[in-house]
Formats: sequence, C-alpha cells, structure tokens
Amino acid sequence: MEIHKSKSMQNIEEKMQNVGEDSLRYHVLQSAKNFKTSWVALGRSLYTVWKDKLYKDWGFNTLEGYTSKEIGIKKLTAMKLLRSYYFLEKEEPQYLSSEYTESAPATTVPTYESVDLLRKAKNNKILDGEDYTNLKKDIFEKGRDAQVVKKDLTNLIRQRKEIDPEENHEKERVNVVRRYLNVLKSMKKEIEISKLLPPALLKETESLIRKLEEEIS
Repeated sequence: MEIHKSKSMQNIEEKMQNVGEDSLRYHVLQSAKNFKTSWVALGRSLYTVWKDKLYKDWGFNTLEGYTSKEIGIKKLTAMKLLRSYYFLEKEEPQYLSSEYTESAPATTVPTYESVDLLRKAKNNKILDGEDYTNLKKDIFEKGRDAQVVKKDLTNLIRQRKEIDPEENHEKERVNVVRRYLNVLKSMKKEIEISKLLPPALLKETESLIRKLEEEIS
C-alpha cells in the first residue's frame, strides 16, 4: 500500500536526490525529513546554517527563504528550533549528549515547543530556581505535552503575580516613569537643537528629568 506523502516531504526527497550525501545540505534535508523524531539534529544543523550564513552559498538571500522553500518550515518554527537548540547547548547541554538521546524513552524526549517554553521560563524574573527545576523535570523526565506545560506555566505566572500585587504595581509605576523620562529627554534635546523655546523652559525640563530619575533610582 502506497503511503501518501505531503508536498513538502516530496520536495525534500526530490532535493536529496540532487545533493551529495556527504554534504551538510543533504544532512539538513535528512534532518528535516525526520523532523518529528529528531528535531535536535535539525536544530543543530539549522544553527550551523544560520551562524555561518551557508544558505547564501546555496542561492538563498535569507534564512527564512531557505527554510520555507527548501525544507518546508515556516519562519516561526525555524526560529523556535534555533532558539530551543541554542538554549539547550548553552543552559542544559547534558540533554544534547548521545547518552541522553539514546537512553531516554521516546515518550519522554521533549519537543522543541516544550524546550522553547523552558527557555522562556528561564528568562522570566517572576519565576524562581525551584519553579524552573520543577518545570524541567516535567519536560525531560515526565515527558509532559507542550500544551499542558504551557497551561501550567501560565497559571504559575498568574499565581506569582497575585502573591505580591504591590511589587507588580511598583514595577508598572517604574515602567511608566521610564517612558515619561525618555519622552522628556527627547524633548530636551529638540529644545537645545532648535533654540525656539525660552531657556527657562529648558531649565524646567532638566529639573523634571532629575526628579523623575530620582524616582526610579
């Protein structure tokens, strides 16, 4: 019985027939073909392609053009793959080792979406080290689905915000003051350059800038 293949998969296989099997270009195509089970390999390959701008050698002006036209991956997916792989390489390299990939049950190997969520959690100042550790266990040891992880992470962040509403209010206040400060500094520069307004107004603007800087110092 013939297995139906998507247009993008047919396109990949056709290109593979015209590329040397020992080349990186062939390897990227092969990784894309096995995308569902080996996204790490594809992420690693795409990272090399992006870092060294190899797509230009292959006739593409942008990485987006290369990923969409040659391997049938949209820009958003390609960026998630790159970020997820780089995050593991930088923060959790043990999960890129052959020992892990060969010994871990297929059901617990995380998707790139799950790793991307872990990356975002790592950079979220609302969450602490324990939150990150628990999330990592859910992803790498329990193999929880990305949608479930995303839902739990959203609820956790919401709870953290509710625990200390005063702190969140203070952060919002500081952000607003910073925006006002940037506007005033821009106005001050225009007043100095144009010299169309009286010096007294410039002094008042400078005084207000100092006061706002004290507010957020």
